[in-house]
Amino acid sequence: QVQLVESGGGLWQAGGSLRLSCEASGRFFSSSAVAWFRQDPGKEREFVAAIRWSGGSTYYADSVKGRITISRDGAKNTVYLQMNSLKPEDTAVYYCAASEYGPYTGRSSYKYWGQGTQVTVSS
Repeated sequence: QVQLVESGGGLWQAGGSLRLSCEASGRFFSSSAVAWFRQDPGKEREFVAAIRWSGGSTYYADSVKGRITISRDGAKNTVYLQMNSLKPEDTAVYYCAASEYGPYTGRSSYKYWGQGTQVTVSS
C-alpha cells in the first residue's frame, strides 16, 4: 500500500514562488512514478508534472513548462513541485499521485492519490 501526503499549499501572490511537497510511504519500484495533478472547482483534474521514482525521467504539461520543476529526494521519500512566477490561474487543489509504472500523463494511470493541498494565487 502506498500513502501520499501533500503539504506546502496556502495563499500566495502572483509572481511569487512556492514549493509543494509530497511525502510518500509504502512500496515503490524503480519503475514507479509520482505525478502532480491539479483541479479547480468545476474543471477536470489536469496533469501538471511527473517523475520516475528512480529519478531521471520527468514530464511536464505544456502550460507549465519553464515555470514548474518536479524533483525527488530519495532519502526523504519526498517529491517536490517547485512553482515560480505564480499566476492566478495556478489556483487549484494540487494532488500527488503514484503509479507502479510510468511516468504517464493520464489520470487513470495513477492508482494512489493524496488528499490534496489548496494553492490560491492572488493577483
